[in-house]
Amino acid sequence: MMRNPFLHPNRVFSSGFYRDADPDFEVRTTLGRVASGAADIGEVLSTIAEIDEGDSQAWFDRWMALGERVQTIAEESAARGHLVSAAGSYLRASTYFGVALGSIDRLDSDELLVPTFRRHREAWDRFVDATSAKTERVEIPYEGITMPGYLFKLTGTDAERCLILVNGSDGTLSGLWGCAKAALERGYAVLMFDGPGQQSLLFEKDVPFRFDSEAVITPVVDFLLERPDVGSNRLAIYGVSQAGYWVPRALAFEHRIAAAVADPGVVEVSTSWIEHLPSGLRKLLAEGNERRFDLEMSLGMKLSRETSRMWNFRARPYRQDGYFKTIQEVLKYNLTDVVGRIRTPMFITDPEDEQFWPGQAKQLADMLPGEKMLSTFTAAEGANFHCQPLARTLTEQRMFDWLDDVLTR
Repeated sequence: MMRNPFLHPNRVFSSGFYRDADPDFEVRTTLGRVASGAADIGEVLSTIAEIDEGDSQAWFDRWMALGERVQTIAEESAARGHLVSAAGSYLRASTYFGVALGSIDRLDSDELLVPTFRRHREAWDRFVDATSAKTERVEIPYEGITMPGYLFKLTGTDAERCLILVNGSDGTLSGLWGCAKAALERGYAVLMFDGPGQQSLLFEKDVPFRFDSEAVITPVVDFLLERPDVGSNRLAIYGVSQAGYWVPRALAFEHRIAAAVADPGVVEVSTSWIEHLPSGLRKLLAEGNERRFDLEMSLGMKLSRETSRMWNFRARPYRQDGYFKTIQEVLKYNLTDVVGRIRTPMFITDPEDEQFWPGQAKQLADMLPGEKMLSTFTAAEGANFHCQPLARTLTEQRMFDWLDDVLTR
């Protein structure tokens, strides 16, 4: 019996936009930003419609072209005094430049990295200038330098709560806007910033990641508490992607934050690195054989340009010399020995089909000694995959309902 080809014709959610998991996830993530105005569906789908599978240069070129086109729209609206339209277009342009930025590791050269970042940040800054949200650019003192940030405050009223947004390993500030917008709508002030190894501090100042994130978050808390406009607010913190490690780690030592969200929970960052290594390399790593490990890794990288590019992209923020030293540094990103110190109530997302740290959200919840809420997100809800890319509205509803209840207490 012939199967009806139109019985279940709409399978893009389950089958994906691309066979390659990376661009497929990027498309899902970008579509998820539509809810906050940081992308538009037609712009995204028309951009990918002409990109062949595996054509990395075309992927970069078309996202850059889209960003430039939408930024031109923003500039025309701004010139005519249409600031709402200008702000929305600048925000979308920032997102699209950000997608291009995230794809540079697949190009033959990374010479466009800093120029592309600056295009992205320029569009973001113009959004900040045009938006109706009350915004202040800030510089947060940090070990002899400053971390650049943006403080969003309510217009015409005083906030009683402030939400600190902590980005992941390679996220852009425009990628955090959905969470910031949802917080502002609920009466929170919002602080977002570039931390060590992130965006401007990495690309322009060469400041690397650090595993002891309390050294980053404590100066942020100090900065907020010293300000008369937000110093009396109840503080909450949200960490996305790899910040699902950084936020709990900081809370093991920083106890002035009233509530936290880990999206998702991450206990051992290194598992997303080590699980892809052949057993022989894992054995050399366990034995501490640095010379042999680096030699075999070097030979493997010569056999696969794609693997070499991906390694360079992921290793860049750690700023270590050699393959072995990089993995040893990543191994420090482990909560096991400090999680028992955490007393801050925590909301933890646990998405079905988590690609990078499967099972670790529940592991973190089980390890936490204090109050916690483990929230499962499923494919049936359209909410699977890392950070629920196509279910950001649902994510925000759950986490802010929980945050409101905890902070009200």
